[in-house]
Amino acid sequence: MSTARHGSVLSLQELALTFITCLWGGTFLVLHIAMQHCGPLFFVGIRFLLAAVMVALLAGKSMLCLQRREVWAGVFIGIALALGYALQCMGLESITSSRSAFLTALYVPLVPLFQWVLLRKKPHLMNFIGIGCAFVGLVVIAGPAALQLSLSHGDAMTVFAALAIALEIVFISLFAQGVDSRRVTVMQLAAGGCVSVLLMPVVGEAVPTFSWVWLVCAFGLALLSALVQLIMNWAQKSVSPAKATVIYAGEPVWGGLVGWLAGDVLGVNTLLGAALIVAGVIISELKPRRGGKVPMTSSSA
Repeated sequence: MSTARHGSVLSLQELALTFITCLWGGTFLVLHIAMQHCGPLFFVGIRFLLAAVMVALLAGKSMLCLQRREVWAGVFIGIALALGYALQCMGLESITSSRSAFLTALYVPLVPLFQWVLLRKKPHLMNFIGIGCAFVGLVVIAGPAALQLSLSHGDAMTVFAALAIALEIVFISLFAQGVDSRRVTVMQLAAGGCVSVLLMPVVGEAVPTFSWVWLVCAFGLALLSALVQLIMNWAQKSVSPAKATVIYAGEPVWGGLVGWLAGDVLGVNTLLGAALIVAGVIISELKPRRGGKVPMTSSSA
């Protein structure tokens, strides 16, 4: 599936991914607020199960045609999805939403490495330069502790979340072809929600007391999750993982802006590290031509 483009105009799929990235960036603050009222696994579980129900209602009778490939695709994507969001929420219990947004952006230059392993697509030299630049940004934000592998709990959880999110993006592209986007979305959200809830007793997380704060946050982000995952599964049928990650690069910028407007203090180290991470994100998706120019990568579909 593809949408015709003229010149540098974005395709419909790319515009859709840009739209959800703007929405996505604002979720860091909502998650930070929710984590003051409930545990991360409970919140992620409720959020994804609600979202699965929403998408299932939208899919309607189409769910009766669920295929085995769609079930397995949803399970693999859902596990990575749950781990990414749960670890991100764990990090937000002790770090600001702006810091979380910038550290989470590390998933973008990591995607080419996972593509190399899973899709047999060898990263370009610029990918490695971008990864190095992003790593320097991480060290600047986290301080010398990053080099000593002794990050703060919140920072470490967020870095692991970035790894899981990178894996999720590659999984989506790996399984996107030949499946129904709505059915796969239902399965991945349901799988992610179930994995999160089942992990609660394993890590000793208790069911929280009722609060309208976590309920409203969960319902609102469930709607957003349903929209985001539907669009990702649909758009990445024709937008490559590399091109998608360039678009997702705007997420930390939006997240940092929302956090700053809400009162987060962005120190010099945070701003410098964030700039290096975003630069690494952009550099990792550049491909030099023999003529000397360095254009952005485009969709391979």
